[in-house]
Formats: sequence, structure tokens, C-alpha cells
Amino acid sequence: MEMQLATAETIAAIERSEVDYTEDRLLAMQEREGNPEGIELRRFGSALCLYSRTMPWPGFNTVKGLSSDDAGELDAILDFYAARGRKVQFELVPSRVDAPLLEALGDRGFIPSGHHTSMAGPPIEQPLQLPPGVVIRQAGAGDYDAYAAIHCAAFGLPASGIAPVAANNAVLHGRAGWSVWLAEVSGEPAAAAVLYEHGGVASLTFAGTMPAYRGRGLHGLLLRHRLNRAASSGCSLVAGQCAFLSASHRNMERAGLQVAYVRSTWMRRPER
Repeated sequence: MEMQLATAETIAAIERSEVDYTEDRLLAMQEREGNPEGIELRRFGSALCLYSRTMPWPGFNTVKGLSSDDAGELDAILDFYAARGRKVQFELVPSRVDAPLLEALGDRGFIPSGHHTSMAGPPIEQPLQLPPGVVIRQAGAGDYDAYAAIHCAAFGLPASGIAPVAANNAVLHGRAGWSVWLAEVSGEPAAAAVLYEHGGVASLTFAGTMPAYRGRGLHGLLLRHRLNRAASSGCSLVAGQCAFLSASHRNMERAGLQVAYVRSTWMRRPER
């Protein structure tokens, strides 16, 4: 089965899936008692603004879903972040923005700072034969410390990050649409992956492997496992993001996903 991805409708569905899972994840964090991470979500037109008081990293202080129709909202968006003393980045989908909007960003001191690839395709059933000693299972309520340890190790974060990462992801347990999967090798947690299913779209929201277990194909196994889950759930589209030509990109291609678009990231030009 092949899917023609380069249509405005499909591109909109892929972008909407990313906005949806990001919004729902941050809402779950915001709903923790006392909102300890200081999460705020604000919409300006079609743009969703993300903010965290305790997490200054770009991923938690991002504008998603911005379109050319929102050009008149740019100053209000920038005021939202300026009032909170936070730098902001914009994630832009090529077919959703035009030259006047890009020029308006440039006039306000923003420049392209990076790119990220969105992959998509139908959830085709994948053959899945696990090597000896490898088990894939859904995470239980008591597994989020193990998940967080994988998350931190996979992305080079210090061990001090395990507790907050665990707390900010345990809120997804049992939440509608979310499933977290662990790959174990000889009983030891070795890799993890997350799936969000909503509106007929399955979003591949995270995957990571402990450095000691890389090179064993665990990323690909978890990818195919989630594709099978999406197929059995009746989803019509699978979408995920990755660095261009990364190992994740190649694994997604092997599993039948295609490049849908490459979005750009815009950040304010550094002061000299």
C-alpha cells in the first residue's frame, strides 16, 4: 500500500498530530498537583504557545502550528514570552507559511536555526521476530523510573534528571491515547518508545536506547511494534519526527514511512 503524502490535507494532519500530542502531554504535566513545572499553554490564532517556568529548554518554549494567517499575532506571541523572561523558538511547516510571514520574523530578529524531518505513512503490519532474550511489553505504573533512566541515558542527560523525567511521564500512564513500551534484554530495561493515538493518527512521540544496548536493533523493533499497534487500533496514518538522515530516519524508511516534509526552526539571532 502506498500513500501520496504531498497533499495539503495530509500535511495538515501530520502537523496537527504533533500539535495534539504535545498539547496533551503538557496538559497532563500541568494537571500535576500544584503544576510544579509551571506549564502554560496559550493559543494565538492557530498557533499553540508552550511555556514552562522550570524548564527553559527550547522544546518546552516553542510555538507550533503557526501559519501565514497568524502574522498579525506575532507581536502578541513575542509579548507572551517576553513577559515570562523566556526565549522562544518557532517550528514552521513549509506549506503553512509564506514569504511575508518569514520576512516578519526576520524583521523581529529571527533566523533559521535548524531543520527536522516529519515522516509518515500507513500503519502496515510489520513482521516482528524478537531475538532470544528480548521482550517488548507495555510499561506499568511502576516502570517510569526505568523509562526515565533510559530517556536520560539515551539523550545524555545527567542521572539527576531521572526523578523529574519519571514524574513528568508517569502522568501519561492510563491517559487516553497514550501507551509507553519497554524493550528488555535478559530482563533489563534497554530501550523505550511512546505512542499517541488520536483522531485516526498514531504519533511516534519518543524512542531511545541505553548506550550499552545500541546496535541490537531495539529501535527498529519498537518502531515495528508500534506500527502493528496502530494497525490493530484502526489508525489510518502514522507520523513521527526525526533528524534528517539519522538512524531513526533510516529505521522509519525501512518500516515503510516516507518523508512528508522538513520543517524549519527559527530562533532569535544571537547578540554579538
